[in-house]
Amino acid sequence: MKNVVLLLTFSLLAVVSFSQTCVGKWTTIDDETGKKKSIVELYKYKDHLYGKITFLYPREGREENPVCKKCTDDRKNKPLIGLQIVRYMTWNGSEWDGGTIVDPENGKIYKTKIWLDESNPNKLNVRGYIGPFFRTQTWIRVQE
Repeated sequence: MKNVVLLLTFSLLAVVSFSQTCVGKWTTIDDETGKKKSIVELYKYKDHLYGKITFLYPREGREENPVCKKCTDDRKNKPLIGLQIVRYMTWNGSEWDGGTIVDPENGKIYKTKIWLDESNPNKLNVRGYIGPFFRTQTWIRVQE
């Protein structure tokens, strides 16, 4: 009986821990219009967090799968679907930081921090920095 209780406790902790992670799919929201832009999948690889675009919401005047024309690194002219926009994030105990995020619309690369909203684990704060200036977006967890 004691082993069953321990197993159930550890199983519950594992489920709670998994639900508190930012690994998974997130809907990005346009800052100006409030409309959905894309779905980004965040995943871990060798203790780092990465993210790639897996879906683009339709937008008037945009081709079906545009390329990153304004990117200046290895992502230049790569299709947006599948494009790795988050790179080299490291867990510091309370948030992911130390990595970068690219804005495919302007090609700019920002230092970034990512953390779950304290009051709602289905909201993710994504902050991009250039020097002392920053902008924070809220991404919404995709419920599958």
